[in-house]
Amino acid sequence: MSAKLRAQGARVLSAVLDEGKSLNEALPAAQASLANPKDKALLQALCFGALRQYRLLEAAIDQLMDKPLKGKTRILQRLLVLGLYQLYFSRIPAHAAVGETVAAAPLLGQGKLKGLVNGVLRNAERQGEALLEKAAKNKAVATLHPDWLIARLKAAYPSNWQDVVEANNQQAPLWLRVNSRQGDKTQYLDALSQAGIEAVSEESLTCGFYLAEAQDVTALPGFAGGAVSVQDGAAQFAAQLLAPVDGERILDACAAPGGKTAHILELADAEVTALDVSERRLVRVQENLARLKLSAKVVAADASQRDWWDGKAFDRILLDAPCSATGVIRRHPDIRWLRRDQDIAELAALQARILDNCWQMLKPGGTLLYATCSVLPQENREQVKAFLARTADAELLPIRDDESAQQPGWQLLPGQNKMDGFFYARVLKKP
Repeated sequence: MSAKLRAQGARVLSAVLDEGKSLNEALPAAQASLANPKDKALLQALCFGALRQYRLLEAAIDQLMDKPLKGKTRILQRLLVLGLYQLYFSRIPAHAAVGETVAAAPLLGQGKLKGLVNGVLRNAERQGEALLEKAAKNKAVATLHPDWLIARLKAAYPSNWQDVVEANNQQAPLWLRVNSRQGDKTQYLDALSQAGIEAVSEESLTCGFYLAEAQDVTALPGFAGGAVSVQDGAAQFAAQLLAPVDGERILDACAAPGGKTAHILELADAEVTALDVSERRLVRVQENLARLKLSAKVVAADASQRDWWDGKAFDRILLDAPCSATGVIRRHPDIRWLRRDQDIAELAALQARILDNCWQMLKPGGTLLYATCSVLPQENREQVKAFLARTADAELLPIRDDESAQQPGWQLLPGQNKMDGFFYARVLKKP
């Protein structure tokens, strides 16, 4: 791996940790500068891994330096995180991890500090695992999560918060959804078996399964023709629980990147509107629909407003609300460092506005499915409970036998059946 790749990795970490950009924003730009597809994949693996282990690695660096780097030299702090990740968590030989990380310093405009980078990494190499073991003695550091999130998880799940943390720190499997318009799950699993690819079916999902080992999805049988899509198992419940019917008018609010929109259309010949506030993200919706040979009305607008609406009510609404995304940290390790404690109240207020607005566009007798990829009660059960209390014509349609208006909805936690964390609540608009 070249020094250039390492320099780009440091820039990606800096964009996330110092500028507040998501990996989805920062990584593609860095990958674009690399010609070799293997380098692009390696850069992604290193950035994801370094952010997953960030709190531990940062604590280790604190032991190796008298004070953290600041200002223009802060980028070297990110380079050191990447270098330590390579030393401890990758198969890259130590001499290469150290040598080329040091060589990346001049590419970041910090050539005068090559000696510092070299000294820190050589010291870490000498100390070996003892360095990380010492850092991990701090229980907060060992969680690999920010303190505010640990506090919320402990409050929400006092008996099993550690299970959530452990699941968040694992790498998620590759989940797929068979396009039921082109074939069924059994047929597709047979095709994978014939291709020598091992897959594990999830019986609670009509179209879902995961691969025993991640593969290049573009090389999967029929992928280019729309036979299968990438979608986590927990997210696949959205279309199943919405239960679309042929001929219905359906709104998928906050639809990007379009996986749920496509799944709805795969299950029913419905008139679907895919709404999202981001025109840029709606490009992905269009691309996904085109590959799957599906069609929806795609609208760039704010789901908390109705200035885009034609006044004709919807039979069903899927509201996958903007949220903290604390249920998908294992898939997006940058989330734990991008979110702040104060974000939760702001997100809950936005969710309430969108819920109230979408309710006005639902037919009497229609169903709204509220969903988030969060594990925090403020965005989930508490949100739905408050909505039911203030909305006279709203009636909870239980998803599970133990569900009630006092404890509404279905909370999936990360790692359950190898799925992401997700929340669902189904509400009927009384005729």
